Amino acid sequence: MISRRVVVHGTVQGVFFRASCQREAAANGVAGWVSNRPDGSVEAVLEGDEAAVTAVVDWCRHGPPRAEVKDVEVSPEEPTGLSGFVVC
Repeated sequence: MISRRVVVHGTVQGVFFRASCQREAAANGVAGWVSNRPDGSVEAVLEGDEAAVTAVVDWCRHGPPRAEVKDVEVSPEEPTGLSGFVVC
C-alpha cells in the first residue's frame, strides 16, 4: 500500500479532470480524493497498491482529452487507510 500527493498544473479546471480522475481511480481500485486549487491546478491524494497508484499518476500526466497538462508534482505520503474516492 502506497500513497502519493499529486498536483497537476496547466489547463486542468473546467475540463472534467476531477470527474475523470475519479473514474480512473475507481477503475484501478485506488482510494483518495481530488480537488481544484485556487491557483488553477488540481490536487489529488491517491492510495492503494503500488501498480494501481502508479497507473493513476501516469494518467494524471495527460488527463482527459480537453486537459492540457503542463507539469505534475508527485510526492510520497504515508498511507492513512483511505477508502472510496471523493471529488471535493
